Amino acid sequence: MAEVISLNSEKENRADAITKAVGALHDGSLIIAPLEHGYVFLADAFNHKAVQSIHRIRYDARGVATQVIVGDIDTARGITRNFGGNVTSLCEKFWPGMLTLNIAPALGLVWDLGDERTLEQVSIRVPASEFVREVSLAAGPLAVASAALAGQKPKRDTSLFPARDSDYAFLFDGGELPEGPSSTVISATEEGIFFVRAGAISLSELRAVTPNIAVPA
Repeated sequence: MAEVISLNSEKENRADAITKAVGALHDGSLIIAPLEHGYVFLADAFNHKAVQSIHRIRYDARGVATQVIVGDIDTARGITRNFGGNVTSLCEKFWPGMLTLNIAPALGLVWDLGDERTLEQVSIRVPASEFVREVSLAAGPLAVASAALAGQKPKRDTSLFPARDSDYAFLFDGGELPEGPSSTVISATEEGIFFVRAGAISLSELRAVTPNIAVPA
């Protein structure tokens, strides 16, 4: 049976929780943890079987890719291409936080996020959740998807997940999470930076950092 660990506890217990999370991920297991506005499934992004488990549990359509959580900008830069000066400025301003970056992965990465490596870009983010961020810093890039069936709203509490206890190793309980907007999505290519989806961060806020953000017709 999956173990439930409260994150609303003392610092020493938090360190133990991070150790358990990292160990489970390195063993190829899934964990459930809170992000800003919803609980998510997390897996080692380089463990194909674990990533496939996320898609199986969620009933994702064929070809759907998970997003990727990283712990800091250096990690993001190390697994991607086209991470230029303007992208760096935006990420330094809005990470950790609700900015998702679609960007080409580095050549030679041995992963399959669910798309059989056919997509030209991967979606990455450094979250505001301190626990998940510290886990990612210790474990490496993490595949992430909402701990809900595909197409359903994010789960803001721990009452019911679409998974059996045997599907994941730990549930890290951060209590009921607040409602909030989705992340803002931008795309970085060799041609420049493009505004993809409005969310928690407005286009004007992004352009205050770098005005060279295009809005596709």
